[in-house]
Amino acid sequence: MAGMLGGLLGIGGGILVMPILRFIVGLEPAYAAGTCVVAVFFTTLGGSFKHFKLGNIDFHSILPVIIAGLVSSLIFSMLFVYFAQKDVWLDVATGVVFSFVALRMLWEGIADYLHKISEPNLGTGVHGSMLAKISIGGVAGVLPGLLGIGTGAVLVPAFAFALNAPIKIAIGSSLACFSLNALVSSALKLSQGFVQINILIPLCIGTLIGSQLGATLNDRLSSPFLKILFGMVFVYVACKYLIVFGRM
Repeated sequence: MAGMLGGLLGIGGGILVMPILRFIVGLEPAYAAGTCVVAVFFTTLGGSFKHFKLGNIDFHSILPVIIAGLVSSLIFSMLFVYFAQKDVWLDVATGVVFSFVALRMLWEGIADYLHKISEPNLGTGVHGSMLAKISIGGVAGVLPGLLGIGTGAVLVPAFAFALNAPIKIAIGSSLACFSLNALVSSALKLSQGFVQINILIPLCIGTLIGSQLGATLNDRLSSPFLKILFGMVFVYVACKYLIVFGRM
């Protein structure tokens, strides 16, 4: 299910894996983050390949985002050992990120439906200045490095709204960028000992298979529907994290 969601929405599937590892399996935030980022790396890898075949990824146009994201992921992955000792704030930061993205995506998706706006033909790449792309990549790299979640929380809305990319191009490009960020973050979290291998292996198998199905579904669904679905999923996860914090 996480793989399918990641391939469909370009969010890595971590928004489903993280709450399950955190609240159902019962892992501490640091171990949930470490195990999650390795598992969703396989989602992004499989989803990226499928989206590339569908023509939703132009690597030349997102290269600055990829490079900035790799550097940022590396820095914050090295800082993860320090923040792992502050479990509560890892939960709060995750909830805040999800809340912001959920509201923005819901607003845009509903507006598209109400006004029946057809998405203009903006080509197959991600537009915008070099500075904008580097800034977006740098911010996005914080998420897998520090929180163990996908960069889709930043990249999908940033590509779609700030850089004027069609939503399906935004989703495919997000997966491609995150696959490399997740590789760096995964390697460091494995070396830091924050990955539960016995939980990781079946997760990886499932996410890799599901991501292929999700990417295929993405090609058949409308852009407004994808935005609303994206927002609804993030509302649920944000509430879950912030409610837990409020009880403490």
